[in-house]
Amino acid sequence: MTAQPDILYGADDLTHLEGLDAVRKRPGMYIGSTDSRGVNHLANEIIDNATDEGVAGHATAVTVTLHADGSVQVDDDGRGIPTDINAKSGLNGVELVLTRLHAGGKFGGSGYKTSGGLHGVGASAVNALSLRFDVTVKRDGKVHEISFQRGVPGEFAGPGPSSRFHPVGGLRVVRRMKRGERPGTSIRYWYDARYFETGARLDVDAVRTKLRNTAFLVPGVAYTLRDETQPEPATETYHHPNGLTEMVEFLTPPGDKPVSGILMVTGEGTYRENAADANGVMQANVERVAQVEVAFRWGTGYDRSIECFTNTIRNVHGGTHRKGFERALVRALTEAIRNVRGLLKPKEDAPVLDDLLEGMTAVIHVRVPEPQFTSQTKDELSTAGITRVVQALVETYIKEWVDGRRTKNEARTVLQKIVDAARVRLTQKQQKDAARRKTALEGASMPPKLVDCRSTGIGRSELYIVEGDSALGTARMARSSEYQALLPIRGKILNVQKASLQQVLDNAECSAIVQVLGAGSGRTFDIDGMRYGRVMIMADADVDGSHIRTLLITLFAKYVRPVIETGRLFAAMPPLHKVTTKGRSPETVYTYTQQEMESTVARLEKAGKSVNKPVLRFKGLGEMDADELWETTMNPATRSVRRITMDDARAADDALELLMGEKVEPRRAWLVESASRVDQEAIDV
Repeated sequence: MTAQPDILYGADDLTHLEGLDAVRKRPGMYIGSTDSRGVNHLANEIIDNATDEGVAGHATAVTVTLHADGSVQVDDDGRGIPTDINAKSGLNGVELVLTRLHAGGKFGGSGYKTSGGLHGVGASAVNALSLRFDVTVKRDGKVHEISFQRGVPGEFAGPGPSSRFHPVGGLRVVRRMKRGERPGTSIRYWYDARYFETGARLDVDAVRTKLRNTAFLVPGVAYTLRDETQPEPATETYHHPNGLTEMVEFLTPPGDKPVSGILMVTGEGTYRENAADANGVMQANVERVAQVEVAFRWGTGYDRSIECFTNTIRNVHGGTHRKGFERALVRALTEAIRNVRGLLKPKEDAPVLDDLLEGMTAVIHVRVPEPQFTSQTKDELSTAGITRVVQALVETYIKEWVDGRRTKNEARTVLQKIVDAARVRLTQKQQKDAARRKTALEGASMPPKLVDCRSTGIGRSELYIVEGDSALGTARMARSSEYQALLPIRGKILNVQKASLQQVLDNAECSAIVQVLGAGSGRTFDIDGMRYGRVMIMADADVDGSHIRTLLITLFAKYVRPVIETGRLFAAMPPLHKVTTKGRSPETVYTYTQQEMESTVARLEKAGKSVNKPVLRFKGLGEMDADELWETTMNPATRSVRRITMDDARAADDALELLMGEKVEPRRAWLVESASRVDQEAIDV
């Protein structure tokens, strides 16, 4: 073997990245990623700086403009970035914060008590990754301007990033401020696509969500989004004076009825941590003060939505503040459940965290002087002392709420919901363990009335939910037993809109559907575990059939929603009439409404054909023969089916609420309004 020469490694092989070069060399370290999320992170950094002015009480309005040329502009009416010369660096304040990493007014001092920025990296990283970065500062009676090209200060000869650029340092005073003109900062940047993946772009919806969330968290500031990227520019303004209570109402899922009012916890607490003083010397056990706002409520649904924020920055993965909130819930609520007589049965286990969070919508917001995060993207708060602060405040509030004279009944309702959720969880676990794809050894685990198919492949298999035994008999002869399974139900199922999940599971028809699907229900439903590729609701084409479809759609939407969301629930569309002609070559046409039948008959007769009368009207699926049912409703090549969407689910929910809900007045008004549409001649009196 030939010896390989030694590779020399000396001091000249070491590289020191100057200024913003480190950002351009490893952009993902500073903005989280180089895909579309990274592009949005650039905008978030500039928006957060403007928001910090609002949190400090110096700004009342933040405007974000998405220009047609792809640039992003953020304007605020705060104090404006300092324009005087920094004694240590010799740079003006604008150049200092935009061209030097770890520079800014958020490392102590009197600039900000709390802020979203802590590394002094955000705005300078955006500048480093921009083809052009324009800044206008209104401060001290003057309007200052400066531009940058990839972090280098200078002047552009014209508009846009492709204009000729001349490097030159220093701010330009372009005019004096007008009488009554507010101070503030305006930043417009064009990001450099070379540093991002192909196809990465700004997500307008994500910007919209960012501004809306921040408006909830900073009630004193109005946020405006101007989107000029569309053919018709649009403007939206977000201003929420009631703060987190409005945010909880906004985040609550549609149709989720409240079990409790919105509980609001506010307060502050102290914690200690090691921190550097103004001279950079690390000090032990420095006392910090954290401000806490938590708003939460329980609803009738089973989905949970918990949003966490630190100094208005969204923490996608939560962190120590969420940990403190959850610990408080477990301690205070489990203690309350044990102390309330009659809630738990003897030897019954206490609920777990998942039970406590079922149906909860919550927002947790803490303001911390120098927060610690797991990364520059601030997805998770890691300041350890916050856990105890949040836990103490929330735990104290919940105990007072449980024992309060005015809130005791509301608390009892919530505690009962939690206990019911725990019982349902155990029931679901037992059903999920029992529900397995049919095999030679496990055939008895399915309901006896299930007529299963032979195929074990999920992709092609179909489950038909059939109304009545008569229809089952016809469908059994019509189906393809290779991949079509049948589950009969007896008439109208339970109206799940008014029922609890335990009542649903106790109902024989609903329980059979959940068991046959084999993937659980509620929050434990796992779409990957479903035993069939598609579910078909096959009911008669009359009013009763429509009622049954509505009840079934509501069941799926409330307890096995992913089946609808993934497009795997369908409604079969059986015909209402069979129009046939006389003669040697009879023609058969199936119609689905009275109007369609009449127009079909008129068309055939106009063509000189004689139609058999009276036209056959199917009173139910059971009146069809097997060939008719196969051709019109079950044959994939010729059948008519409709995919059920969440819009259909909401329409079904609204119909049940109107016709069978607890409120009488809307139903009475609808009946009076609809009376004129009734064909009185068709009424059999």
